[in-house]
Amino acid sequence: MKELMRSIALKAKNAARTLANVPASQKNKALLCAARLIREETNELLKANQTDMAALPLTTSEAMRDRLLLTPQRIESMANGLQEIAALPDPVGRILAQWTRPNGLVITRVAVPLGVIGVIYESRPNVTADAGALCFKSGNAVILRGGSESFHSSAKIAEIMHKGLKEAGLCEDCIQSVPTADRAAVGEMLKLDEYIDVIVPRGGKSLIQRITEESKIPLFKHLNGICHTYIHAAADIEKTRKVVLNAKMRRTGTCNSTETILCDDAVSKTVLPVVIDDLIKAGCEIRGDEKTQALDPRVIPAIEEDWDTEYLSAIVSIRIVKDIDEAIDHIARHSSHHTEAILTQDENAAEKFLSQVDSAVVMHNASTQFCDGGEFGMGAEIGIATGRLHARGPIGLEQLTTFKYQVRGAGQIRS
Repeated sequence: MKELMRSIALKAKNAARTLANVPASQKNKALLCAARLIREETNELLKANQTDMAALPLTTSEAMRDRLLLTPQRIESMANGLQEIAALPDPVGRILAQWTRPNGLVITRVAVPLGVIGVIYESRPNVTADAGALCFKSGNAVILRGGSESFHSSAKIAEIMHKGLKEAGLCEDCIQSVPTADRAAVGEMLKLDEYIDVIVPRGGKSLIQRITEESKIPLFKHLNGICHTYIHAAADIEKTRKVVLNAKMRRTGTCNSTETILCDDAVSKTVLPVVIDDLIKAGCEIRGDEKTQALDPRVIPAIEEDWDTEYLSAIVSIRIVKDIDEAIDHIARHSSHHTEAILTQDENAAEKFLSQVDSAVVMHNASTQFCDGGEFGMGAEIGIATGRLHARGPIGLEQLTTFKYQVRGAGQIRS
């Protein structure tokens, strides 16, 4: 395993040197070829996915099954994502800043690839296409290590990506998929700081905690998605009903799904009963504080642990707060710094929330499920970063570059 992973990393390191200078037209050709091939091989992808689905234990949650499942619509979306990434401007070579010193030196800050990116993920096989394409378009070689549950689906997608690279006259080592489901591969991968420049973990809390503890390589990470939707006293009730239902129930197994609803006491008796009823009719379990329980007998008592739980299923916790300050304080104590939203017609309250809530993405009158690279116009995303260094929020093309300084002189010497 040690030699296998070192061999993959060495190939990626060598490929990255060439890829950093490949023109955008050639990279785009590879992506468009891959998009075409994904559509042409839809049936083969569905067969590979059925192999993975059939191997799932009977105890597998519906959220996990949903994340793993490929459908013709999701395969088409994957192909569209590759086309959208191809259509985006090449982030490599952008001039970020330029100035001239009094001695005549011209200094230019230029965007360059990070180098080699390792992506370790679970469940969603579409990550193979999204992450592979984003890393590749931004001039980075990528090593993809999907979860064992999506092994056949991810392998088939990687095979198609390789065909696209070959049609464009590029080395297959630009996008590599780890050819084993053995968990030991992850441990070996995390030691390869000589070859891999950054690791992007995508998966459950236990996976990310393991990677955080073991990795010798810098990470773009988020531990979980405890997202909040706050109903302010000046919220529009119809907008609130629509947004809250979408934020929780559109897809409950995603990290941008709202897990806690906060509501101002002043409007709780008028707004929350209809919001709760909408959610329950949609199949959602409600866990609430004492005031929320008093509004509807179907509400289950919340315990302290609920405010720190990412359910990833049709469960939501609701708490009634005094005002916006108490809402912001609750978020500061319990948020995972992923995505928070305020629903209000009061622009001053909205601006206060947007400026004072310290999360990667903060929204006004919109569903938290919009926190997504595709919805942000990035074509796709490689993950959502909730840390503070380099990248934060959806990680797209620009976030997968760093920079270097180019200094042009005319024979100057330093005194």
